[in-house]
Amino acid sequence: MLLGYLMIATFMILIMTKRVSALVALILVPLVFGSIAGHGAELGEMVIGGVTKLAPTATTLLFAVLYFAVMIDAGLFDPLVNTVLRLAGDDPVKVTVGSAIVAALVSLDGDGATSALITVTAFLPVYRRLGINPLILATLMGLAGTIANLTPWGGPTARVASALRLDLSDVFIPLIPTMVVGLVSTVLIAWHLGRQERKRLVLQPTQIEQSPSGIAIERDQSLARPQLFWVNLALTILVFAAVIGQFAPLSLIFMTGFAIALMINYPNLELQRGRLQAYAVNALPITILILAAGIFTGILSGTGMTDAMAQGVMTIVPAQLGPYLGVITGFLSAPLTFALSNDAYYFGVVPVIAETASHYNVAPVIIARASLLAMPIHGLSPLVAALYLMAGLIGRDVAALQRFSFKWAALATLILIGTATLTGAIR
Repeated sequence: MLLGYLMIATFMILIMTKRVSALVALILVPLVFGSIAGHGAELGEMVIGGVTKLAPTATTLLFAVLYFAVMIDAGLFDPLVNTVLRLAGDDPVKVTVGSAIVAALVSLDGDGATSALITVTAFLPVYRRLGINPLILATLMGLAGTIANLTPWGGPTARVASALRLDLSDVFIPLIPTMVVGLVSTVLIAWHLGRQERKRLVLQPTQIEQSPSGIAIERDQSLARPQLFWVNLALTILVFAAVIGQFAPLSLIFMTGFAIALMINYPNLELQRGRLQAYAVNALPITILILAAGIFTGILSGTGMTDAMAQGVMTIVPAQLGPYLGVITGFLSAPLTFALSNDAYYFGVVPVIAETASHYNVAPVIIARASLLAMPIHGLSPLVAALYLMAGLIGRDVAALQRFSFKWAALATLILIGTATLTGAIR
């Protein structure tokens, strides 16, 4: 048990202090501690077993990111953005609601940076022209992005499924109602904030400082394929229908979807090669990380460390609370995901909680879903790079963004936990 805690503590300290990358820590730390535990001769088998178990997850993640990258380049979301901008006009309520809707839809690609760039590029000029507080745009982008990122190809879901060696569909499908309610609540928050801004602009139209600074953004419009909009939309609908209906393994669905999308939009072989090189920047790091996680989880469970640590935790968890560890994990995930990086939380903490919960007949998949529900609060963590990106895009201070957004992130987290409890996803 002690060796297991030392292994996790070493892993977390190394990545939190930035001594090594998460990838390096996931590979080397378990190998060292597995050898110290006396399992040197068995490590190869544990590693192969762990990596093999996570190969479908890594494949799904890789091709999902590639698929949505093609759709972003081809301009699938451009007509939506343009339509919303046209309908919003000069009404602050319509503008905030429209930006929330666009943020939610473009965030389904799982790439937070790209989603933020598209949404902010479209709406920040409107916010500035009307005098609307740009912190509202960043807040709505954060809420919509973190909730939409619960999809199987999102980083957190892939990490927790890898850490607990679960099927992505088993984690994601029961969370769909929770995601829907969360995104609807984001739109309602946008409506409320828009009404507040409408009233403020009537009384004090120059109260909010509108900084002209920010990050300049340009997209390569030569890659857009507006003539293929309906084809791309139909293909995307088919992909989502196959995912929700579980008609085939997720990895196969996105592999097929990506191949068709690339062939239709960029049939030229040279252009395909260039697109793959460009997409590799986003697709490869997280995919490699998931495969490396197979080493960590394979050794952690194969050596019996997870079982030993769970037995130790059971001695301090009151027996009457055991059956409710799903809901408890949902609430605990708020401070834990704010203070820890995704890698430290999902690979270091969640497996111990899941193993402990299993002794109270709470399935690991319940803990996996519960651990994802505080993502809106995690989005405001100083450990999250996207926070600095959003602050830079709107030209505002990070601390100001955190102060403005926190209460709305906490509200969204409570809504997610409540909905997941009522629907049985974490009960």
